Amino acid sequence: MYLLLILGGALVAFALAWLSSAVITAVFSPLRYLPGPFWARFTRLWYVKRVYEGHFEHDNIQLHRRYGRVVRIAPNMYSIDAPEAVGTVYGIASKMPKSDWYEGWKHPSPDRWTLFPDRDIQRHAETRRRFQGLYSMSSLVSYEVYVNECTDILQRRLSEFARHGSIIDMTHWFQCYAFDVIGNITYSKRFGFLDRGDDVDGIMRALHGSMIYSTLVGIFPALHKYLYHAMNKLNVGGAVGRTYLMKFVGERIQQRRSERGQYADKSVSLDENAPQDFLEKLMVQNEDNPQKVTSYHLFMMGLSNIIAGADTTAISLSAVLYHLIRNPDSLQKLRDEVQQRFSEGLFDGTHLTFKQSQEMPYLQAVIKEALRLHAATGLPLWRVVTDGGLELDGHFFPPGSVIGLNTWVAHYNEDVFGPDAKQFRPERWIETDDNGADIKAMNAYYLPFGLGSRTCLGRHISFLEMSKLIPLLVRNFDFELVGRRDAWKTENYWFVKPTDFFVRVVDCKS
Repeated sequence: MYLLLILGGALVAFALAWLSSAVITAVFSPLRYLPGPFWARFTRLWYVKRVYEGHFEHDNIQLHRRYGRVVRIAPNMYSIDAPEAVGTVYGIASKMPKSDWYEGWKHPSPDRWTLFPDRDIQRHAETRRRFQGLYSMSSLVSYEVYVNECTDILQRRLSEFARHGSIIDMTHWFQCYAFDVIGNITYSKRFGFLDRGDDVDGIMRALHGSMIYSTLVGIFPALHKYLYHAMNKLNVGGAVGRTYLMKFVGERIQQRRSERGQYADKSVSLDENAPQDFLEKLMVQNEDNPQKVTSYHLFMMGLSNIIAGADTTAISLSAVLYHLIRNPDSLQKLRDEVQQRFSEGLFDGTHLTFKQSQEMPYLQAVIKEALRLHAATGLPLWRVVTDGGLELDGHFFPPGSVIGLNTWVAHYNEDVFGPDAKQFRPERWIETDDNGADIKAMNAYYLPFGLGSRTCLGRHISFLEMSKLIPLLVRNFDFELVGRRDAWKTENYWFVKPTDFFVRVVDCKS
């Protein structure tokens, strides 16, 4: 009895202490005048609830339309919609580190860091410089053969669906394609998603669970080290997904080491004419300088490719095709451009080189516009104000303030993209004598792959896949939306994934 009274009293005391702290913080904050939802002044629970509901990209846009360019969404956390913030907060010269939200995207151990969530600015910069050549435009040529193989298989599967009149989830098949491409590029071996059409070894499920876990636990990062280990022991939740992916990558690296050992003792012949995949390039660097490129670097970059390389591309491909289907005039203009290139003999109709795709202005405008309307990521890119504070949009943010710009908020800004910002209009990106200044302003606020030193390292690979696949899809197939005719449904746990992109395929070659 006394024990229950003591425990009850302790809980009441804790609740009162928390409430007092929240009220004092809200009342005495130097930024207490900034607008936002009422409960966001006192607790992060308002924010975590909205993120949990899975549509924060739209919530964030509406918050700014209601409250203005700076909105409080949690105590000491502010969402911004200001083009001038791009250079100040995210530019190459910015010294503002990522917030502790990113802690949820890594193993709790400080030694188990990875590239995307790394909050150490210097270490991140050194790592990025070390490996950016593997993702450069010049490296894409060596990866095209891997993309071509997967493109052929996807087109065969689509032809099968067309013959049988099947209704398919196009986002799922784009995810199968993107996973097999990144597996091919990284390990010279497809995972087999396109062949099977289902979730090979539970990788998709593991990655999705990991995304949900990381997105939500990052809002309360102090819980991460406790939840992560507890959920792994109980074999439940998204933390298990991250553990599975780490195990998967480790096994692939060990398998490659074994294969290389066989090459060394001549028990297996090596095809010297075969293209060199991502892992092989890393291992060569590791052998040349094991202090500079360590075994952990092999693991870290292999894991990063899987986590970042599949969902983003699948979402982006879905966005391109979805908006083309819903805008038949744009679809026809793109088909005309593709057919013109085909008629000119610039490609054989089987494979389009990346270089050739860059010479198709309407194709590039279509991709750019689709990624503007549906960026793959849909939460603010949180940064911490450093010593000296930050003056932005007429407000002074003291050191320790957490501010962030959501790509969706930026891309739907009507002051930058015009009153038709909600509309799919690729022509806005095609420069004329009259719109040069407008395009410059739009490019400055266009950030589908992040900004500055944190720009997605693998963005060129994603563009490679899109630029090679989309022309062939629109030339060889028709797609009919099945079911709903209004906007598709999405689910936002960092990546904004379509959940009901069902189509019927028509094979134009038959």
